Amino acid sequence: MAVTETRIREALARLELPDGGNLVSRDLLRALTIDGASVRFVIEAPSPEVARHMEPLRKAAEQAVAALEGVDRVSVALTAHGPAPAKAAPPSLKIGGHPKPQSGPTEVPGVKSIIAIASGKGGVGKSTVSSNLAVALARQGRRVGLLDADIYGPSQPRMMGINKRPASPDGKSIIPLQAHGVTLMSIGFMLEEDKAVVWRGPMLMGALQQMLGQVQWGELDVLLIDLPPGTGDVQLTLCQKTKISGAVVVSTPQDVALLDARKAMDMFATLKTPVLGLIENMSTYVCPNCGHEAHLFGHGGVAAEAEKIGAPLLGQLPIDLETRLAGDGGTPIAAGNGPMAEAYARIAAGLVKGGLA
Repeated sequence: MAVTETRIREALARLELPDGGNLVSRDLLRALTIDGASVRFVIEAPSPEVARHMEPLRKAAEQAVAALEGVDRVSVALTAHGPAPAKAAPPSLKIGGHPKPQSGPTEVPGVKSIIAIASGKGGVGKSTVSSNLAVALARQGRRVGLLDADIYGPSQPRMMGINKRPASPDGKSIIPLQAHGVTLMSIGFMLEEDKAVVWRGPMLMGALQQMLGQVQWGELDVLLIDLPPGTGDVQLTLCQKTKISGAVVVSTPQDVALLDARKAMDMFATLKTPVLGLIENMSTYVCPNCGHEAHLFGHGGVAAEAEKIGAPLLGQLPIDLETRLAGDGGTPIAAGNGPMAEAYARIAAGLVKGGLA
C-alpha cells in the first residue's frame, strides 16, 4: 500500500496530548515529506518549555508512522516556536530638513573618489546604468558605494532588490545596506514604495547632506551618486558642498535627450566639475527573432557630443529586455553573465584604467 499524507495524519491523530487534542488537531506538524518509503516531519512545540517534555511523544509519533505498511524509514525532529523577542523601538531618525552650514566643499570620510551619474532628461536609463555600473565595479574588486540621490523618484531599492530600513544606532548615524557587493543608501529605504516625497529645495539639500555625511560608508574606492534628471537643487548642492571627482553623463542618441544632456554638461562646467565621460544608452535595438538592427532613437549623437567636448565615450548600450527584467527583479544584469554584463564590465574597466574608480 502506498504511503500517503492522509494515512500518516490519521496515525498521528491517534496520539493524544496530555492537555487535550492531538498532533494534528493542535496543528503541531511541520514539513511533512514523503520520499518513496521514507517519511520526515517536524513536531513544533508551542514553547521551549513544552518541548522539553515532548520527547516521549516524538518517539511515539516515530513508532506510529514506522508501523504503517510501506514505510521503511522515519525521521522525526522536535522543535519549538517561542515568542519573538521584544524589539527595542528604533531611534528617531528624520531625513530631510534644512541643511547645516558648511564653510566649503567637504570630503566623505573613507571615500577615495565620488562620481555623479547624471542626465539632463529623465527616462534615459540613468538609474539602470548607475546600479549596473556599481555592480560591475564591485565584481572587478573595487569597494563600491551607491547613493540614490534621486529624491523624488528613488528606484535603487527596487533595482538592487532591497526593501529594508537602514539601522541607526544613535538616531544620528545611518548604517547603509548591502546588495550584490555594493554598499547602498536611498531615501526610498525610509519611505513606503508608493509614498511621494513632497519637499521644497532646502529639504532636498538637507536630505542629501545627511545621506553623504551621516551614513557610515566605511572605506570605499568609489561612491557613485545616482542624481535626479535636470539641473536643480540636488546637483547644485552636491557640486558646491562635496568634493567630487567628476560626473558621467548618460543620454540616448535622440536630439531631444542630447539637448538636455548639453545643459547638464554646461551646468557641470559652470560648477567646475569635470565631465569624466559620456554613456550612450538605448543606442540600438536588435530584433531577437530576425536579428535586424534598428536605431530607434537615432545613432551616433552621444559619440559626436563626446568628441566635441573632448570627453571619452565610455560605452554604447543597446535596448535590452533582459536588462529591464533584471532591474525590475532586483538583480542587475551586470551581476550575471552575458553580453550586457560584459558591456558594463568594459565601462567599469575603463573607469578603473583611467584611475577614476
